[in-house]
Amino acid sequence: MGSFGSKLFEPVKVAAPPEVSSPAKPAPLAAPGAPTSPEQAPVFNNCWSCRVLSGSGLIGAGGYVYWVARKPMKLGYPPGPGTITQMVIGISIACWGVIILSDPKGKAIRAA
Repeated sequence: MGSFGSKLFEPVKVAAPPEVSSPAKPAPLAAPGAPTSPEQAPVFNNCWSCRVLSGSGLIGAGGYVYWVARKPMKLGYPPGPGTITQMVIGISIACWGVIILSDPKGKAIRAA
């Protein structure tokens, strides 16, 4: 969930141990300036409806966490460190939702 897309786990290939009779030649290393493999495209493209759903859900969840932390304060109880931490976490979750909605890097595509 997010604007980066999830990647499935790739199977790890383990090289077979070298045979005793094989010559001891190390594999050539890539030059420092040489390009490696091209960047892989994300498995899932982020569509507009997915961003709206997940972003608004995170804003709602953050608002709820913040609201639950504020409830005892409205009854007159002084805020403690736990209450303030809960409020900060609620605001952080809501900000994460805003970031997903706004897509600042513009990597998401619009699905037709």
